[in-house]
Amino acid sequence: MPDLDGPRWGPASGGPAKQVVLLLHGYGADGNDLIDLAPRWGQAVPDALFVAPNAPEPLPGSAFGRQWWDLSDRNQARMEAGVRAVVPVLDAVIARECAAAGVPETNVMLMGFSQGAMTALFCGLRRAAAPAAILAFSGYLIAPAALTAEIRSCPPVLLVHGEVDEVVPVMGSRAAEAALREAGVPVEAAYSPRLGHGIDEVGLSLGALMLQRAVASLSGA
Repeated sequence: MPDLDGPRWGPASGGPAKQVVLLLHGYGADGNDLIDLAPRWGQAVPDALFVAPNAPEPLPGSAFGRQWWDLSDRNQARMEAGVRAVVPVLDAVIARECAAAGVPETNVMLMGFSQGAMTALFCGLRRAAAPAAILAFSGYLIAPAALTAEIRSCPPVLLVHGEVDEVVPVMGSRAAEAALREAGVPVEAAYSPRLGHGIDEVGLSLGALMLQRAVASLSGA
């Protein structure tokens, strides 16, 4: 099993970490793509350590790009098999980072963009130790039909998506919102007009607020 690592930042307070925020990048990027969110969000959660692990698979033909699983075939069965294979890998990263920081695994928050959002949603909802929150930007829910039978936790979820996303259509998050509500997961969703495949100022502000609320809900935070 690959031992994923990547850039990290914080805590902004300068003290020991009390929470861990994992930032899961999109297809073809690496951890450096999202770690720049940490200084902004670190203002809202100053005791959080931000870690942006590089996905386990290299992107063919790219010198630095990574992928959580192969996207050359976007058949839904292949997508589901790919993300299922990532679950133990991400679980191992969570266990390692929490052990190193000396915090419980329930003090983890998962954030993902695009393929990273799909990974965060699939893995986070199947963890026995529920993450404190899941933030999914420009993604969708893989294998929604299996969720009712497999869900093990109901952390608060934030979905953010651009309404003119040309890579992952906004209907992905709209369908995810409906499926999560049906499964009893508390969901907040925001759809940004004129935003394509990216994160805007509204998304950044909503993400900071979700992280802040999640930390406030943790005992001893």
